[in-house]
Amino acid sequence: MTEEKKGFDRLMTIMRQLRAPGGCPWDAEQSHESLRRYLIEEAYEVIEAIDANDPELLKEELGDLLLQPVFHAAIAEEKGTFTMDEVLEAICDKLIRRHPHVFGEQRVKSAAEQVENWERIKKGEKGEERKSALAGVPPHMPALMKAQKITEKAARVGFDWEHVDQVFAKVLEELHELEETMVTRDQARMEAELGDLLFAIVNLGRFLSLDPEQALGKTIARFAQRFAHVEETLRAAGRQMKEATLEEMDLLWEEAKEKERTPAG
Repeated sequence: MTEEKKGFDRLMTIMRQLRAPGGCPWDAEQSHESLRRYLIEEAYEVIEAIDANDPELLKEELGDLLLQPVFHAAIAEEKGTFTMDEVLEAICDKLIRRHPHVFGEQRVKSAAEQVENWERIKKGEKGEERKSALAGVPPHMPALMKAQKITEKAARVGFDWEHVDQVFAKVLEELHELEETMVTRDQARMEAELGDLLFAIVNLGRFLSLDPEQALGKTIARFAQRFAHVEETLRAAGRQMKEATLEEMDLLWEEAKEKERTPAG
């Protein structure tokens, strides 16, 4: 039966069979709650494939990610709450409704104008549900992404700086305040000032059209690569990192940075 179907229909049929009596015990035991972690994990694996610029890996990871909403829809279907067809109809209707410049007579001049239009339509759909301009940000979103989302929402209603120089000055101000609290050794105050500094940096990234989550992710990847070079070089010399001086490790670190700047071949 599954061989007769293709594409999305085949995937839904396979999932129903896995959940059915005589199917897979693990799949049958899953719930919306138990699957939460896998949805997040698969999304990050898709991002990893994008960063690796690997089309084959991206194809595979997109399939793994697609499996998650299919899994949730199959569970909901069994409970009689909604079906996958209803999920698809809802998103199709939403896309048409929120793109009147494509599917209607409205005209927009730029991507920025469409973002404003999208938010206006979205607000109309939600009615009085959201009384704050900052509402609608997922509480479990990673902190840097959440900070960026909140500052974007605040900016849309005019709560924002006018120039990037003002934002940069705010970063320096927060850095100075953190330095002052470090003298007190007050953990609560230092934590608050560190948070203020990070929030200001997120705002600076927004003004520079840079994604702070992505920027930090790339920095972490560079750090790990350089650290590996230090480890491997010392290991090749029969030594461990704890046996090397900081000056020796710093030289190897700079060597790794130079290798990044020098084109291979």
